[in-house]
Amino acid sequence: MIEDKPTAIAAGNWKMNGLKESLEELLALRSAVENGSDADCEILICPPFTVIAAFAEAMKGSKVRIGAQDCHFKESGAHTGDISASMLKDAGATDVIVGHSERRADHGESSELICRKAEAVHKESLSAIICVGETQAEREAGTTLSIVADQLSKSVPEGSTASNTVIAYEPVWAIGTGLTPTVDDVSEVHDAIRADLVERFGDDGRAMRILYGGSVKPSNAAVLMAPFSVNGALVGGASLKAADFNGIIDAWR
Repeated sequence: MIEDKPTAIAAGNWKMNGLKESLEELLALRSAVENGSDADCEILICPPFTVIAAFAEAMKGSKVRIGAQDCHFKESGAHTGDISASMLKDAGATDVIVGHSERRADHGESSELICRKAEAVHKESLSAIICVGETQAEREAGTTLSIVADQLSKSVPEGSTASNTVIAYEPVWAIGTGLTPTVDDVSEVHDAIRADLVERFGDDGRAMRILYGGSVKPSNAAVLMAPFSVNGALVGGASLKAADFNGIIDAWR
């Protein structure tokens, strides 16, 4: 068990949403964060690739940092339509989400591929947010912990540290559905993830942040973020509007 709870991360994954005009929402979030009472959490927004550079420039000197939603595992080459971690770093990104269930499902990404992507992120001295989580069928079959353990063991590279790696537990059946597991369910999975991380990485495993994601919103954020084993949130739709995301950030005020 960790003696001190790590600083939480409130991370917003905008998915395939957001244009240049969406900068207005980001500026509104920056204003809300800076003019409200201090939140005891780090704040990250991961918008589409097309606006990362503009958003990163606009957020310079603020409490809001900008990340990305995916990357290729190679630094450059003949990979039409892909983007590398070095390109994301050059655009101003500080973090990269890899292994999101929508990438695993829609693009057939394996845990082994996700591990290579995380290695590429680490190589550029960026932080990898590595996602794991079970489907509804897997939960109903009682295999949640074994599924998550398998994804974790294959997706997280050797040599990962608390400074370059964050784990996000997102039950697939709760993403964008309005359904959420109970706090006890979340704690059970987070505790199992922590035990695996400690066994594999020792002190770094104790200090790695473990985020929860899946239908997090202002009305349930404080309850879901309360367990000691939960170190922040990876938020989808509710991160698109400054007022909604700031309402989630209230959980750490």
